[in-house]
Order: sequence, then C-alpha cells, then structure tokens
Amino acid sequence: MGDPSSMKSHTTSVSKSTIIDLTHSLISGGVPACPGHPSYAAHCISHISKGECSNVHSLTLGSHTGTHLDAPFHFFDDGTTVDQLDLSLLTAAPAVVVDLRHKKLRERITWDDIGEHEARMGPGVAVLFCTGWSRDWGKPNYRHHPFLDPDAARRIMGTGVKVIGVDTMSPDEVTDEGDSGCVHRIVLGSGGIIVENLNGLENILEKLNGAITVSMLPLRLEKCDGSPIRAVAWSAGGTI
Repeated sequence: MGDPSSMKSHTTSVSKSTIIDLTHSLISGGVPACPGHPSYAAHCISHISKGECSNVHSLTLGSHTGTHLDAPFHFFDDGTTVDQLDLSLLTAAPAVVVDLRHKKLRERITWDDIGEHEARMGPGVAVLFCTGWSRDWGKPNYRHHPFLDPDAARRIMGTGVKVIGVDTMSPDEVTDEGDSGCVHRIVLGSGGIIVENLNGLENILEKLNGAITVSMLPLRLEKCDGSPIRAVAWSAGGTI
C-alpha cells in the first residue's frame, strides 16, 4: 500500500478540482442511434429482490452508442482499432473548447469560426466543439446539428491535432440520406480520433477557468471500430 500521507494529499487535490461530466446517460429505450445501429438496452438477469446473491445486468449496445469515440478502423480497413489507440491522446489531455453556440440548424462551421484558436492547437491537444446541441439529445432535431466544413477539418489536423470532439451526432453534415462522412475520412484517414455525442460542453465554458484537461477513455475492445466512453473535464490546476 502507498504512503498514507501521499494518499491524503492526492484526495485533497481531487476534492478541490471541479469535475465536469461530459457523458450522456445510457437509458434503456432512450438513447438515439444511427440507422442500422443497435438500440441500447439493459436487462436485469439476476435480482437480489428475488433471492439471488447479486444484481447483474445484460447489456445490448453498439460500438457507437451514446457518448463514444471513433477509431480510424471505423472508416478504413487498415486503420487503427480501439485497442490500439494511443491512450496518451485521451488521458488528461489539454483541450481547446470552441464556442459555437451561435450556430443554427445545419449551419456550416468554417475556419473563420475556429481560426482564432489555432495558436492553442497542436500535438496532444483535443479540440472540442460546443454547439449547445446536446440539449436536444433524444429530440427529432438532434440530427439537424451544425457541421464542420471539410477544409476546416484539414486545417485543424494540419496543426498536429489528433482528437476532435463534438456535442452532436457527427462532425459531418447529417441529412435524411445519412452522414456525408467527409470529415470522418479526413480525421480518421490521418490517424485521428473523433469523439461524438459529448454532453454539456457549455459547462466548461461557464464553470471552468484557465487551462482545461479532458479524459475520454474507451473500453479495450479488441479489433473494434469504436467504443462508448466516459468523458470528463477539469481545470488543469486540479489533479486526478
């Protein structure tokens, strides 16, 4: 066991840090899913109330259920799978949060909207787009979100960024015909990672000061294209 005094100090640091959960709750029958993707469901298969020794649930979900990430393998057969991702990009990573709450239904996000943050972008930095769209999670217009212009995506990746995150279903334009996939191909094709369906990014803008740190870790799913995650953010002055 570690030194109790050091453990106490560590606990104190955590208590002083403001942690913001950026993850949507998974509720049976209440999680939006792309066409063809499985719906989330949780079924209790062992009940203490029925005299069994423990509560156990069976889960049904897809690799892109709820708040999740896309690995390059999602769009490229020779791309990196979830279990091969560089976890240093997703663990206590510095983040830039771009305020795009002024954007409207299906409005394009261009480099003009993002460029002022370029100096803070670079290798190891996660760029997160706050459109405020997570408020419409589960509503019909959730899929009518603002979307990232492909040229803007190229310029972001050109700074050395490997992780982008959105509080929408996709960074791409989504129409009745489906997801265009253009930004996916640009980001994943350069070995990047896309995080989708983040929740409450506006809380970072409104509640945290200074440098922001995020963790968005996937399950270790062998040879898989994506994974649900638990995403959290905190002020870099606090430690976890």
